[in-house]
Amino acid sequence: MEIIKYPLPDKWEKLQQRPALNITSLFGTVQAIFDDVKIGGDDAVMRYGAKFDGVEISDLRVSSKEIAAAERLVPDDLQRAIRTAHENITKFHAAQRFGGVEVETMPGVKCWQRAVPIEHVGLYIPGGTAPLFSTVLMLAVPARIAGCSSVTVCTPPAKDGSVHPAILFAAHLSGVDNICKAGGIQAIAAMTYGTESIPKVYKIFGPGNRYVMAAKQLAGMRDVAVDMPAGPSEVAIIADETANPAFIASDFLSQAEHGADSQSLLLTTSERLANEVAAEVERQLKQLSRRDLTEQSLQYSRIVILKNADEILAFSNSYAPEHLIIQTSDTEFYTGKIVNAGSVFIGNYTPESAGDYASGTNHTLPTSGYARSYSGVNLDSFVKKITFQEITKAGLQALAPTIETMAAHELLDAHKNAVTIRLN
Repeated sequence: MEIIKYPLPDKWEKLQQRPALNITSLFGTVQAIFDDVKIGGDDAVMRYGAKFDGVEISDLRVSSKEIAAAERLVPDDLQRAIRTAHENITKFHAAQRFGGVEVETMPGVKCWQRAVPIEHVGLYIPGGTAPLFSTVLMLAVPARIAGCSSVTVCTPPAKDGSVHPAILFAAHLSGVDNICKAGGIQAIAAMTYGTESIPKVYKIFGPGNRYVMAAKQLAGMRDVAVDMPAGPSEVAIIADETANPAFIASDFLSQAEHGADSQSLLLTTSERLANEVAAEVERQLKQLSRRDLTEQSLQYSRIVILKNADEILAFSNSYAPEHLIIQTSDTEFYTGKIVNAGSVFIGNYTPESAGDYASGTNHTLPTSGYARSYSGVNLDSFVKKITFQEITKAGLQALAPTIETMAAHELLDAHKNAVTIRLN
């Protein structure tokens, strides 16, 4: 793993580059599958499942019997862990409810806003190298709190046609309405257009591989809303000489094991810490079950030694990490000035994995620098805010000159007349 010492600011952009990920080349494949699923429905989804995943199934919907059986297969300790995470995620997201706002902008002119749930949402849950039952909680819980009418989960089944029991348990606990055995491009297509078994949704959430990402991006351009642009997972760690090298290395590796194109960065002013963390990463790496995969992602990871805290802050805000961990003696210096980050973890005892699973915040976050302009998933992600207004006769008489003058200068006579005709 590379250690870069005191790079000048004009070199930072190169150091902040993520692993290259070109998904536009997949759009042709995505479009062909979308067209097929739009016409062929369930049959097309199952045919692509057999082709890409080697799974032969006759029914895309998970039955109530399968859900009941799953609960018996999930160990008690995991059930307790999922329930605790569910409770914390519920508390945090329930606190985000929008109370509404009503304003009389001038006498007789009243405006207000109301949050309305998106009626039908679809959640994509990966089930490949790691079954992400935690993502079920992160997406289904706020969807239910928001009041979405229906929540549909699509997840790829195992070779025997089953869905991982923990995914089913978490989905049932979170009140998911429909659980469907579909993965990849065909799952996104099915939720976009609807099939006999998979309902059409209005917004799609959830992570996935580059084929899923390409499918979401293409769908979002025309037919359905999506949560956010997504790329490989990433973490930046800000640490000084008071930090624990073993803790930093563990955070480094926990991010790296997500996938071969994940990225971890350490930003520090301490050469001693940099060397100790590099050595600790090598030591801990040998103990990991996903060592080969994690090693691959470390080629995109690096330690950057900078001159002072101001440079670190500037570098971090420019990088705009998905996850930002701060382990310094003066955390307030950074927390008050961080403007670009998906989620921030403060102090030696706040690992990024806490947010991934159970502290209560959401782990569906903007990557690839999109934290400059996107929030992570939250309760607002599942609602739309509708504005209302009501104007009295006296209110319109007072407001009319402003409207008529503006409409006239924009040469929109019908707009002006809509006011004038009422006054007359």
